[in-house]
Amino acid sequence: MVVSEPERDPGRWRPALDRPALVALVLGAAGVGYRLVLTLLTLPTSNSDEATFGLAALHIASGHERPVFLYGQRYMGVLESYLAAPLVGWAGASWPVLRLPLLALFAVFLWLAYRLSRRLFSPWLATFVVGLLALGSERVVRDQLTVVGGRPEVKPAVLAMLLIAVAVGERRVRHRWLATGLFGLLAGLAVWSDWLIVPYLAVAGLVLVWAAPRDLVGWPGVLLAVGFLVGVAPVIKDNLVAPDGQDSLSVFREISTKDGATPSVSERLHGGLLEGVPLASGLCPMDGCARWAQWFGLLYPVLLVAAAVLGLVAFRRAADSAARVRAVAILALVVGAALTLLAYVRSPLAATDPVGNSRYLSVLQISLPVVLWPLWRAAAHAVRATAGAAARTAGALAGLVLAALVAATLAGTVAFVADAPSLRTEERQARELADAVRRAGLREVYGDYWTCNRLIFNTGEAVVCAVLDGDLSPGQNRYPAYWKRVGRAARPGYVVATGSSAERALRRLLGDRADAALVAEVGGYRVYHPESAVRPWR
Repeated sequence: MVVSEPERDPGRWRPALDRPALVALVLGAAGVGYRLVLTLLTLPTSNSDEATFGLAALHIASGHERPVFLYGQRYMGVLESYLAAPLVGWAGASWPVLRLPLLALFAVFLWLAYRLSRRLFSPWLATFVVGLLALGSERVVRDQLTVVGGRPEVKPAVLAMLLIAVAVGERRVRHRWLATGLFGLLAGLAVWSDWLIVPYLAVAGLVLVWAAPRDLVGWPGVLLAVGFLVGVAPVIKDNLVAPDGQDSLSVFREISTKDGATPSVSERLHGGLLEGVPLASGLCPMDGCARWAQWFGLLYPVLLVAAAVLGLVAFRRAADSAARVRAVAILALVVGAALTLLAYVRSPLAATDPVGNSRYLSVLQISLPVVLWPLWRAAAHAVRATAGAAARTAGALAGLVLAALVAATLAGTVAFVADAPSLRTEERQARELADAVRRAGLREVYGDYWTCNRLIFNTGEAVVCAVLDGDLSPGQNRYPAYWKRVGRAARPGYVVATGSSAERALRRLLGDRADAALVAEVGGYRVYHPESAVRPWR
């Protein structure tokens, strides 16, 4: 954080932090405190995807396994599981404990966002950015606090890389070899964690190369490459031993090119801009954006273009190399956001499920300062005594847009808090279901995907669950050992949603024995324990 020096005079002492830094510190502390409360309450609610990362953390802590990718998904790194492993190994399976490392990563993200924004733009814009990031709707907080891979750790990594590149270019780094080695390590870890961050990694690398090309010759360049290889080593090792067609590139290519109707450009733009951007920015509730809240999606590309123009002007007017480096970093933030948004709207997912897939745009928070910069410049210029009528009008409009953005983000946060009691009920019912299964004496059960791994984590693996689809055929079992264990059980149980197709199929197979096999009913689920196993796929 860039701060002023402490000033001392007889009888008076001034703090080292100037006013923008102090305000940012208060806002940042409030944002971290808000998320700490949510973490302790397990809000947002847990799910089986997050439980899979938690189970990996348990296995890492016990020393039984060293997974590289998420079970059953050979492209999503499990760095978050490694971060949580010491804690869950000490405290046991617990959602708040599992999420604590992500809370720390969010605090680091806020700190780095302030530092970069202040270095590139202005102290008060940096404070404003921290204030916006401190708020958080359910969609935003879910991407920040739930252990579902990638995004919580890659965002601070990119900010740190840009700060390193700018510092090297401005000649503010004494040990350049250490800085470039750290830059490479962060890039490698980010590639391992989440490939969606590649556009930002590319532009950060270009900033470093442009800012200090000569400094990369010799040991600094060697350490840059070594750091990257160390960070990405788990990916390289896993892909070298992966079976044919199971390497990361093949798997990622397969899921990116699934057959099906291709949505039109207008449908993808609508889902990506009007739904995805406002959702990822925290302006909307989890179930989608109202029409009035879609204005920021329309404005977003306009602000990116305006920021690009301002960045080019700043580059041309730069008086020294340090100013040019900062201008290049500004342009990198613009290009990173543009490439991320372009990649998203090219995908059919932007149109087919914009609400569910808006999480892939959460990395746009990295570019929030540069998106707000044109509005901030216009509003700041309007208050100058020399501003003309046109400038004052434009500044007033920019100020209104900034105020509307704050109001919408605050509304999204309030809506999340207001919905907390119902979310807490859902989480409590999931724990009650786990307790009911254990009280029934069950240790092996079948269930659906969104029940199984969550149930396993809630019981600390005292109960294992194998996934069945609605027709009682084998489903998506990420961890084969669970499926095999339940398959060997002589008398497994069944956890099915009340009235679901799975329950209807199970009751048909049980016939007159169905009611006698029902042992518990809790939270919209029923637990069956038949006298003999029911495995129709055999």
